Amino acid sequence: MNESTDSKCPIVLIHGLWLTPRAWEHWIARYTALGHQVSAPAWPGMEIEVEALRKNPSVMNGLGVTEVADFYEKVVREQPRPPIIVGHSFGGLITQILLDRGLGVAGVAIHPAPIKGVLRLPLSSLRSALPVLANPRNRSRTVALSAEQFHYAFTNTLTTQESEAIYQRYHVPAPGRPLFQAATANLRRNAATRVNVHNDTRAPLLLIAGGADHTVPVTLVRAIYNLYRKSRAVTDYQEFARMPHFSLGAPQWEKVADHVVYWAQRHITRQARNNAGGQDR
Repeated sequence: MNESTDSKCPIVLIHGLWLTPRAWEHWIARYTALGHQVSAPAWPGMEIEVEALRKNPSVMNGLGVTEVADFYEKVVREQPRPPIIVGHSFGGLITQILLDRGLGVAGVAIHPAPIKGVLRLPLSSLRSALPVLANPRNRSRTVALSAEQFHYAFTNTLTTQESEAIYQRYHVPAPGRPLFQAATANLRRNAATRVNVHNDTRAPLLLIAGGADHTVPVTLVRAIYNLYRKSRAVTDYQEFARMPHFSLGAPQWEKVADHVVYWAQRHITRQARNNAGGQDR
């Protein structure tokens, strides 16, 4: 707490589908109070408020994984020093792509969407994505979730009333293309969701799973973790019991947010000592 803002790594937060940077509002306040410079830019075309996006979601039509990753690469490169990159859901997939590109000092993927190579799609994940994947024309469209669909996919541990409040504050329609790209990744040689899981030089990566997550259940996050087993780069896994997909504002959010920074700072300090020729104790 006595460290100056200049001594703290900047943090870049990347939201996922059906959300905007507003979903990070509690995290931004918490990390700023800790002395971090925090950036949470919206996906391209989503720079307007939630209410405006609901009225005109067509600005997101056709937006895909590569376009989003390229946008956040520019954001990361503009930081005063290599940042901690934290992504939620499809933002967690983008985080892994950015680390593979050699960016960031550490990365945390919270409930990450699957990278290429994950072969199994749990039934709860399919049900969560079905509002988009059920219609091939949604590949180039933007699709909203109903309050009931949002409750199942994002806030299933909360009451209907609690979920409705979150839905009204944060939900926006989402581009369908990223979901189709993830669903067909294993059929494409150069899939947009491809990550070099054997990259030994990337920054440390933490994968976080929620024990109650319907959209990206524990089995899916573990499958991603297993793909990285042959890499010499640090890859860690952490599971939070009873945590739904919307961990950014669910009851456990402070615990998750604090763990993200603690884990990242620990590995940043360790790397700095190694670079200086010191030894871990």
